[in-house]
Amino acid sequence: MDGKRRISPKLIDDLQPIQVGEDGVVYEITKDENKPSWFWVLLGRILILSIVGFSLLYYQFESLIIVIVLFILVVPMEKIFPRHKGQMVRRPKWTLDVTYALSQPFLNVFGVIFAVFISFFSFTWVLGLIVNYFGVVEMIPSYIQPIVAFVLFDFFGYWAHRWYHEVPELWKFHAIHHSPEHMDWISGFRVHPMDFALIGPGFFFLIFAGFSPETSGILAALQIITGLFLHANVNWKLRPFHRLIPTPEFHHWHHANEKEAHCSNYAGFLPLWDIIFGTYYMPPDKRPEKYGVDDELPEGMLSQLKYPIEDWNNPLRFIIHPFRTIGSWLRFSKQVLRGVWYSTFRKRGNYQPNFRD
Repeated sequence: MDGKRRISPKLIDDLQPIQVGEDGVVYEITKDENKPSWFWVLLGRILILSIVGFSLLYYQFESLIIVIVLFILVVPMEKIFPRHKGQMVRRPKWTLDVTYALSQPFLNVFGVIFAVFISFFSFTWVLGLIVNYFGVVEMIPSYIQPIVAFVLFDFFGYWAHRWYHEVPELWKFHAIHHSPEHMDWISGFRVHPMDFALIGPGFFFLIFAGFSPETSGILAALQIITGLFLHANVNWKLRPFHRLIPTPEFHHWHHANEKEAHCSNYAGFLPLWDIIFGTYYMPPDKRPEKYGVDDELPEGMLSQLKYPIEDWNNPLRFIIHPFRTIGSWLRFSKQVLRGVWYSTFRKRGNYQPNFRD
């Protein structure tokens, strides 16, 4: 041997330099103090399996059926028309995204509760009742009402999505969805249950204004299905449609971890909103290559679900210190509203928030 101490590659992550000599660097194996003990790892896995199992059994395996259908429909297209050639179906962290996908029906219950809470205190339902009182929706021909509802729903969705990117407190929730470093058919499932809850106020407005609840529900479901397709690893540019409908190219730029692409392409159905409000980004001479976020996010699903709220106080604190808790809620709400105001009325054009640096 050459006198240097050889180290197994498997151990390299657990090594730290302690001495520099003439014949090279000598390393000593150290214990990672931040790594949880085997007990907490085991408990976390049991909880995740319980969530997945409950979601599958209680919701009659609907999430599993959706995953299988999407796999059959989308994966062949990814193999025939790959955007990133050589990307495997079982790419890094694919099991995390599958876990999210199978848990979605159960996790979405908490998202709905949060959406109802926000919708109630946003008072958009009051505005809807005023519109309903004057019979505005009834003045619209019945065959045009779904189109009007579609446009309004997408308008509300654009602004909700924009605020999730540009308000620091909301970005912590949405960062989970942007954390996949590989875009494909399953990556779109990585969503925090509180994510997109801001669509709730727009949904409430449509219902209380007099639009058909079925129409609003179909639009919400269609947005979810369309969003999953837009994440696919396909090389279709569909250039003639870029300004008319969202395309995989349009949404891949939205997920690109490149500064010039941050805070762009928010629309769910109509890129027109991005064009009007200056957030449209579709460079003709290059394509997105790097995805993910620079935020230091935890690895597992439970840790990611906790990440946006880890700085919040213990919920039981309300029983002991109710006034302090209400005060902290009001301060948090004030911060969010201040961020929403700035995002809404900021200078038109490309925007790179400081908290994304």
